[in-house]
Amino acid sequence: MKLCRSPQSYSLLLLLACLRPDAQLDASLYQDDGAGFGLIRPGIEVLLEDSIHLVAGRRVGLITNQTGVDSSGRSSIDRIHEHPDVDLVALFAPEHGIRGTADPGATIADDVDVETGVPIYSLYGAVLSPTPEMLDGIDVLLVDYQDIGARYWTYVSTMTLAMESAAEQGIPVVVLDRPNPIGGAVQGNVLDPAFATFVGRYPLAMRHGMTLGELARYYRGEVGIGVELRVAPVDGWRRDMPFAETGLPWIQPSPNMPDVESATHYPGTCLFEGTVLSVARGTAAPFQQIGAPWLDGEALAEAMNGYGLSGVRFEPVTFVPDAPSDGKFDGVEVSGVRLVATSPEYDPTRAAVALLVETHRMSGAQWGWLQAHFDRLAGTDLLRQAVDAGAGVDEIRSRWQEELGAFMRVREQYLIYP
Repeated sequence: MKLCRSPQSYSLLLLLACLRPDAQLDASLYQDDGAGFGLIRPGIEVLLEDSIHLVAGRRVGLITNQTGVDSSGRSSIDRIHEHPDVDLVALFAPEHGIRGTADPGATIADDVDVETGVPIYSLYGAVLSPTPEMLDGIDVLLVDYQDIGARYWTYVSTMTLAMESAAEQGIPVVVLDRPNPIGGAVQGNVLDPAFATFVGRYPLAMRHGMTLGELARYYRGEVGIGVELRVAPVDGWRRDMPFAETGLPWIQPSPNMPDVESATHYPGTCLFEGTVLSVARGTAAPFQQIGAPWLDGEALAEAMNGYGLSGVRFEPVTFVPDAPSDGKFDGVEVSGVRLVATSPEYDPTRAAVALLVETHRMSGAQWGWLQAHFDRLAGTDLLRQAVDAGAGVDEIRSRWQEELGAFMRVREQYLIYP
């Protein structure tokens, strides 16, 4: 028997499960009959329309940014602030700030929201997690922003630190969930805890295939964060649903994430941030193309297409970074390749390993690692060492499979969506 053939029944079952922190979800309950659910509702709408009791009459803190919007593009800040039964008393800003305009790594200052008059506390600067003083007077802490689907994304670290702080103060956390914009595939290596940083705090695959709410459940269960946790789920979303079919607006989660195409490649090409090559910051297509002035884009594209990787092709490209935030090759013509995803079988982490192998070979003495940063992103020093040693793509990836399989088995119990 197939259940949940409508968005309403799907949302109700998810709420019944997600609002219990210890719930073990039965994925078989959420299989549809192939007809699809139509447009979806993000967690902010599910909270305010279906589960207002979680925040009614309570003083609320909200960790969010410009991506925290409802399906019409309206700010979650405004929706919560204007709700007659909710008292919004504090806002918390992750990396890039409450409006998402700050450059990567730029310190965010405390402020006051001009629209609501609510104080904004920075969680990216000298302080990375809410202090007891910031949480004083808050009854429940909400988290609402768009994750990108990759391990190296500081918004996830901000959430886990906030969960830990809330647990210490006995404050419940409600994650207002959103789709994973690049879907449910799980790919790449798993972070070695010895390389944990704010870029990646806990073991997670490069492309984890989870939503922010699922990640919160995973960290609560596996890391042992003793917080009272609820997830207001996305209504009607499936793990195989392309973001374009959700009906939700795409809002840049950071200045260099202009569209879903950049997000799709990011779990792989982000690794090149830890090399001397450009990831095309300062262009209209960051993370969709990589290169350096000394590379031959035609030769690199030919070599990469020769791998026959599923779901992607490589096109020769030249680009000129304009005031890139990473400072690489400002105003200099760069030659390289553009990655074009052609099917859901595309594995950006496999493509990135092949690109590392080929660009390392072609660059010769001009190759360079930003060693500490690369190892932080890779979650290990073994990938860098393997490329330096001349290992092949399949050899490198074979070393990941045991830990990746173990992660996927553990991850399964924390999933919410089919």
